[in-house]
Amino acid sequence: MKLSDPPQPIESDRLAALSRFNILDTAPERRYDSLTELAAHICQTPIAIISLLDRDRVWFKSALGVEEQEMPREGAFCTKCVETRAALVVKDACLDPRFEDNLMVTGAHQVHFYAGVPLMTVDGYAVGTICVLDTVARELSAEQLTGLHTLARQVVTHMELHQANAALQGMVLKLLETEASLSKEKLALADHALQLQEANGHLVTATIEAHELAEIIQTTKLQMEHLAHHDVLTDLPNRLLLQDRLNKAIELAHRQAWQFAVMFIDLDKFKYINDSLGHAVGDQLLQSVGQRLVMCVRESDTLSRQGGDEFVLLFPFIEHAEDAALTAQKILAALALPHRIDAHELHIGASIGISIYPDDGQDMDTLIKAADAAMYHAKEHGRNNYQFFEPAMNARVVERQSTEASLRRALERQEFVLYYQPKINLLSGTIVGAEALIRWQHPQRGLLLPEHFVPIAEDCGLIVPIGRWVLRTACLQAQAWQQAGLPPLTVSVNASALEFRADDFLPHLRTVLADTGLNPACLELELTENVLMRDAVSSDFVLHALADLGVKLAIDDFGTGYSSLSYLRQFPINTLKIDQSFVHQLTGNPDDATIVSAVISMGKSLRMRVIAEGVETPEQYAFLLTQQCDAGQGYYFSHPITAEALTAMLQTGVSLSPPR
Repeated sequence: MKLSDPPQPIESDRLAALSRFNILDTAPERRYDSLTELAAHICQTPIAIISLLDRDRVWFKSALGVEEQEMPREGAFCTKCVETRAALVVKDACLDPRFEDNLMVTGAHQVHFYAGVPLMTVDGYAVGTICVLDTVARELSAEQLTGLHTLARQVVTHMELHQANAALQGMVLKLLETEASLSKEKLALADHALQLQEANGHLVTATIEAHELAEIIQTTKLQMEHLAHHDVLTDLPNRLLLQDRLNKAIELAHRQAWQFAVMFIDLDKFKYINDSLGHAVGDQLLQSVGQRLVMCVRESDTLSRQGGDEFVLLFPFIEHAEDAALTAQKILAALALPHRIDAHELHIGASIGISIYPDDGQDMDTLIKAADAAMYHAKEHGRNNYQFFEPAMNARVVERQSTEASLRRALERQEFVLYYQPKINLLSGTIVGAEALIRWQHPQRGLLLPEHFVPIAEDCGLIVPIGRWVLRTACLQAQAWQQAGLPPLTVSVNASALEFRADDFLPHLRTVLADTGLNPACLELELTENVLMRDAVSSDFVLHALADLGVKLAIDDFGTGYSSLSYLRQFPINTLKIDQSFVHQLTGNPDDATIVSAVISMGKSLRMRVIAEGVETPEQYAFLLTQQCDAGQGYYFSHPITAEALTAMLQTGVSLSPPR
């Protein structure tokens, strides 16, 4: 036992404490039954029990979902929980040898899951438990465990009230006996009068305490009701309360023949903030978002947190669909302002989907699914916007869900392939590098480009294992080219924000280089400005560690994000890649041409290589050449090609620079 552990109470003293409540083998009481019902409701289980641990048995004061009134003490869940005097959560009792003889597990109930909290008296004795049980293995959330602790305190309060009432009845009997003796013993009248006054004082005190306990019970019950219907983090209505109000809104709208709106709100890129800055910062950001959303709605509306970074807003009455659109615009504007969390200034957007009753659905599930489908449509249209539901969106949602399910199997089935797009020295025409670009050889839909699956992989977290497969495969291919004696070639790999912010990003990269034997100087990582600037201090550390390792670094899509020139000078960047959106218009738009020229000039002044993406015409090529851009990449030189095709190019030493 650790020195900090409290001493275990003597069992005889614990049994004496239980006996003082005088509650064993008493009749069922509604106030206890209501607590087991509430426990089952909060934890979503079919079984809930208030049990007391006697000398050789576990007796049930209240039991929901079982007919038994007691069970043997040996091997019982309650016994283990009381012995430890701490909450006990058993995810799967069938796998726990402590409960191999437990009748709840081996008998007709076939219990797998158990969660219990001890009933602690004021003097520190655990006399029993309040617990929930389920026939399937599962988890218990922190909010549900908090609810059980609150219910346990309420059970003990009921028991103390029972004890106080018993004492009160004893006092009344004593008073009656005293009055009878007074009639027989008139000589001791004064003495008995004094005893009567003292007993009456005890009676008044007990009555006051009983009223106070009743008030505590009522307050606790209200708190439990609030906890059962509100989100613990934001204190907004939860899914249960939303369902209740949404069903009532449907009934009322049906009777009054009016319409209402449901809005599904999903924060954009919240997972990146959560993963890079930690869950504590993420939780504070969710609270800040919740407060902003509350300021945008009416008192009659219901704003609910569904979980994670999802919120649902119910407008119980609208005259026109445009009313919901105005609120969506107000929400987007409110969220656009920076959130100051600790030392961070965070920016977060939202994708919003809107469904209208009765046009888009006449029941709760259909309306929420329609709003959810419209929200995904908003994400596909660039995020940070709102979309009304259209029937065609359902097909896209089904397709998206199918894509996500297939993505989870694609790595195992080796359905991904890498294509390589050459990077050309604009002056000599030689191939100086290649960017590894993933493709998905889908068994039914054929070869899919990244835009059809990478955003989904980012949303569901699969981008990290997929990105790591790309890194390892590209390094293996680059090493194979070197071992074949081909000209030196730098292979570029895109790193997503989730990969770059992963705690094991650097160790994993070192492992890949060691396993493949590739010289770090032959690998270039491409990162966007937004990835680097999201946490510039952390980025600076990782980038310098990569540079020390010998890996080259490039800023991809330069000009489309937000960069600080001071950080740009501070970061150990080797290459700037001009985004193709500027290259496409440089011969027809003087502003884009000016931007491209400025980026090339700035890159050279910072001693960085500059590569232009998306070169597709001879005019673009000629302009870049006159501006002394180092390299180009685009369809004008070569489409992305297989490793075998690029191998053939390298073997023949072909020049991809067109004649000037």
